[in-house]
Amino acid sequence: MCFYFHKFFSVVSNGKTLTCLFILSLSLSFLKAFLSVIFVFNNILQIISISIFFFSPPGLWWGVRIFKMDIEQKQAEFIDHFVKQASAQKGTALGSVIVEATSHPSLFAFSEILAVPTVAELDGTENSVYLEVLRLFAHGTWSDYKSNTGSLPQLVPDQVLKLKQLTVLTLAETNKVLPYDQLMLELDVTNVRELEDFLINECMYVGIVRGKLDQLRRCFEIQFAAGRDMRSGQLGSMIETLANWLLTSDNLLISIQEKIKWADNMSEFDKKHLKEVEDRVEEVKKSISAKAEVDFRGIEEIYFEPGGVMDYEEDRSRPKRRRHPRS
Repeated sequence: MCFYFHKFFSVVSNGKTLTCLFILSLSLSFLKAFLSVIFVFNNILQIISISIFFFSPPGLWWGVRIFKMDIEQKQAEFIDHFVKQASAQKGTALGSVIVEATSHPSLFAFSEILAVPTVAELDGTENSVYLEVLRLFAHGTWSDYKSNTGSLPQLVPDQVLKLKQLTVLTLAETNKVLPYDQLMLELDVTNVRELEDFLINECMYVGIVRGKLDQLRRCFEIQFAAGRDMRSGQLGSMIETLANWLLTSDNLLISIQEKIKWADNMSEFDKKHLKEVEDRVEEVKKSISAKAEVDFRGIEEIYFEPGGVMDYEEDRSRPKRRRHPRS
C-alpha cells in the first residue's frame, strides 16, 4: 500500500515539475517580448533624438527656437526704424543714420538698410564711404576692416565692438568649436581673460551666441549663433544644405517606419508563440491530470477490493487469540 501511495505522489510531483517548467518558459517568453519592444522603442527614440540635434539645419534646434524668435522680433523692429530713417534722408545726412545703425547694441542685420534706394544712390558719390561701412557691417569682419583702414573712416568704440561681435558670428558659421588662439587673432585680443570676458559679456549675455567656454581645451564650443546677412552666392549653398537635410529626413522617416513594422511583426510573433506555449501547458496539465486520476483509481481498486488489504474496522471486529500462560 505504501508503494502505491508513493507512486501516486511521485506522479503528482512530476506533474508539478513539468507545469513549473512550462510556466517558467511562458515567463521567459513574456520577458523576451517585453525586452524586444523596449529595444525597438529605444532605438526609435535615439534616432529621433539624433535627427533633432544633428540633422536639423543651423538655428532650428528646439532648445533655442523660442530664444531665436525673440531676437528676430527685436531685430525686425530696429530694422524697420532705421529703414524709415534712411528713406527720409539723402546724401551726407545718411552718414549719421548709418553710423547710428552700425553702433546700435541690438542691431545685427543690415541688408534691408542696404536695399533702401537712397542708400544705394550713395555708390560712386563722395559719400560712398558710408555705403562701404554699411557693407562692411553687413558682410565683413574686423580683419576686413584692418585690411582697408586706408579707405574707410575711423570707427567709433561702439562700432568696433559691434564689428567684433559680428566677426564671432561669421566664424561660427563654419565651425562650432572655435580655438582661443584663432579668436584672439581675429579679435585683436591679447590674453585669454580678456577674450573670455568679451565672449561672456558682449556675446552670450547679449544673446547672439550661446555656448560653453572650455578652458582646458582652450576653445569656445558654440551651441547657437545668430545668423548674419546673406552674402551673394550664399543662397545656392543654403538651398543645397536644406535639400540634403530634407533627403536625410526622408531616409530617417523610412528607417523609423521600418522599425515600427519590425516591432509589429515581432509583436505578432510573440503573441503566436505565447498562444502555442499556453496551449502546450494546457495539454500537459490535462495529460498529467488524466494520468494521476488513472493511477489513483488503480490504487483505490487495490485498497478496497475483497480479499485485498484488510480494513481497519474489520481488523478490530475479529476475535483475538488469548495466550495461555505457561505452566
